[in-house]
Amino acid sequence: MRKKIPIGTVGLGLMGSSIATCILAAGHTVTALVKTMEHAKGARIRILGYLEELYEEGMLKENPALALARLTITDDVGQLEGFEIVIESIIESVEEKRTVYRQLETVLPPTAIIGSNTSAIPVTILQEGLQHPERLLGIHWAEPAHITRFMEVICGNQSDITFAHIIIDLAESWGKEPSLLKKDIRGFITNRIMYAMLREAFHLVEKGYASVEDVDRSLRNDLGYWITFAGPFRFMDLTGIPAYFTVMKDLFPDLDNSAATPALMEQVVKEGALGVGNAKGFYPYTEKSAAQWEKKFIEFSYDIRKLAEKYSQDI
Repeated sequence: MRKKIPIGTVGLGLMGSSIATCILAAGHTVTALVKTMEHAKGARIRILGYLEELYEEGMLKENPALALARLTITDDVGQLEGFEIVIESIIESVEEKRTVYRQLETVLPPTAIIGSNTSAIPVTILQEGLQHPERLLGIHWAEPAHITRFMEVICGNQSDITFAHIIIDLAESWGKEPSLLKKDIRGFITNRIMYAMLREAFHLVEKGYASVEDVDRSLRNDLGYWITFAGPFRFMDLTGIPAYFTVMKDLFPDLDNSAATPALMEQVVKEGALGVGNAKGFYPYTEKSAAQWEKKFIEFSYDIRKLAEKYSQDI
């Protein structure tokens, strides 16, 4: 069996901790670079909790404490010297990310891959000013990263696609089902499609066609019914292509194409809504019900992964 290479990460917030958990669970040693050691203890406790969840769900076979023992947390970039792969997961700030890359380039070999967990910043912008821009890739994870199978690997204008294929092969060994974007585009695949859907959802609510609850109900029981089994192109294959062609001609001209942020979104943000994080969102919550929804989401995430794995795409 090929020895697992050590992986470096940068940032141990919620997403960074989840990413580190995924890599630890796959058998790698992980060295996590943080800005300060102030929150290191809390991150270690959080990661152990994630590993224990994976163990309870049968997705981790070894003792969680043994997996955690492969984690080193440091504020010294020199601890990443010689690493072949480092994955950055800090705030969505171009300047903050570039500062990290400049630090990494002082210790990494020229052929080391740097991956940025970004969901919106074009990779091409992040590559500007780097000594070796060809080795920077976007690696877009979904939360919770240690449970979901989602990953997008994005090439910027200067990326060497050979590096992208290395990450894809590695990600498959982590239990992911990665997608490759050969060309850089803002929002990548899933965010472009999701936000087009969100724009139409807000349009239906704001124009009085349906309530928030009814929009959610329709999507849960139609799109939500098939989307884990098949993406849109496979679904059209399965249900008959010509009907979609007819509907597209009629419906596309009528869809919302506004460039403005929806008024309802502006309103809830102005009111300080974070969602279940502060028990205030598009739906009413108490602190207790918000915590219950968070718990249900984690349980569902495990269940839907197991269901997806049951129906393999390899036919």
